Amino acid sequence: MRLYVNIDHVATLREARKTSEPDPVRAAVLAELGGAEGITVHLREDRRHIQDRDVRLLMETVRTGVNLEIAVEEEVVAITTELRPFQVTVVPERRDEVTTEGGLSLETEVSRHRVDRAVRRLQNAGIRVALFVDPDPQTVRHAHDLGVEAVEFHTGEYANTGGEARAEELGRLRAAAVLGRELGLAIHAGHGLTYENVIPVAALPEIEELNIGHSIMSRAILVGMERAVREMRELLREAPGRVKEPGGWVPPLGW
Repeated sequence: MRLYVNIDHVATLREARKTSEPDPVRAAVLAELGGAEGITVHLREDRRHIQDRDVRLLMETVRTGVNLEIAVEEEVVAITTELRPFQVTVVPERRDEVTTEGGLSLETEVSRHRVDRAVRRLQNAGIRVALFVDPDPQTVRHAHDLGVEAVEFHTGEYANTGGEARAEELGRLRAAAVLGRELGLAIHAGHGLTYENVIPVAALPEIEELNIGHSIMSRAILVGMERAVREMRELLREAPGRVKEPGGWVPPLGW
């Protein structure tokens, strides 16, 4: 299980005052020291938090891997193909949303063609591509048909429910993950995951990567970045059914 730490909200705090601190690049270094296997940032079209300069500096300093979240907008795709991060996760994006509200729409030929065009450009630049999608069987099949290496399942519905509804959402995640693995896709997950709700998702054996941001950043304000990441990392290691590697972390299938 890889933990990619999303540091967008470090930049959100900086942009609230349009100053130079806190620095997301320094936050990334501390997250890696805390055990993160990668750093995730979202270069939004409106640049509400992460800026172009941040991504360029992260590409130079991150020692693990940068997972760059982008929408299928020409300007952002062009910047991404120039910078060539290890991985890109294509996400939906609306200017009036507070945060990403759901997975990519792949229901129509028009939407699939638009995503496909961006995917081809990214892959031709040597970039591993994941699509951020809802855990829906038909959407998983569409993602597979587009030839991407991975899907990241939107876990917001799971995170925002409780009781039987949460159990149902977990089952939905598991079914979609099983289908994705059968189709040869690497399975990632993220959105709304916290220290309190992450273990059942981390225990799903098909999932090999989690992207977590807000909860870790919130914890980091109180206890520091390294400790906040380390505590989340330990939770993932102890999830039921996860293989404990005595020799250290071993890249799983699909890496």
